[in-house]
Amino acid sequence: MGRSAVSLAPHPGTPKEWTAGDAGRGGVGIVGGTFDPVHWGHLLLAEQARDQLSLARVLFVPAGMPWRKAGRPVSPVHHRVAMLRLALEGSPFELSLLEVERPGPSYTVDTLRELRALIPEAQLYFVLGQDALLDLPNWHDPGGILELAMLAVASRPDHGREEALRHVEACLPGVRKRVVWLEMPVLGISGSDIRRRVREGRSIRYLVPAAVEEYILRHDLYR
Repeated sequence: MGRSAVSLAPHPGTPKEWTAGDAGRGGVGIVGGTFDPVHWGHLLLAEQARDQLSLARVLFVPAGMPWRKAGRPVSPVHHRVAMLRLALEGSPFELSLLEVERPGPSYTVDTLRELRALIPEAQLYFVLGQDALLDLPNWHDPGGILELAMLAVASRPDHGREEALRHVEACLPGVRKRVVWLEMPVLGISGSDIRRRVREGRSIRYLVPAAVEEYILRHDLYR
């Protein structure tokens, strides 16, 4: 399908490949991130968005060059993509390699522009947590992100929604009109904690899918 293709993670039975024509019927959710590693919190967030917004598609988009983490160690992209493929197997979610295949820093706004060109009739929802919403003014071209997609934000019980909106609105006027809130169970799982546990020789069982845990141990990641 060329550089702009969105590939589907392997499913049981005959694999299905995502095409732009399929995606126009209903909303499309985009879950971006480094996924180092992908964990159950990512998958639960995607499922809550899919269910609560009745999305037709949910795309996981791993960052090829995560510019917000410049100067920090990040696992090679082939490992991060391989873990995502394992985590998404048998799920209703799809894997997009737009940012992996695009040269240069992985800017969300560029990904949304590519998706808008591919599926102009679809409503795009960029799915993120409340902490990421608070950080949005520091992203590359946050105004462009708001123009291209609605923000589906998983709220935190210890941080009020209105307080968060006021904070972001001060830098990005009109953001509250582009936000829809998701109810999200509290899991308390983070990639940094998983990496630390691996370094310390501690268990990560039930923090990541079993196939991802096996991959991390087999490839000696995060040691």
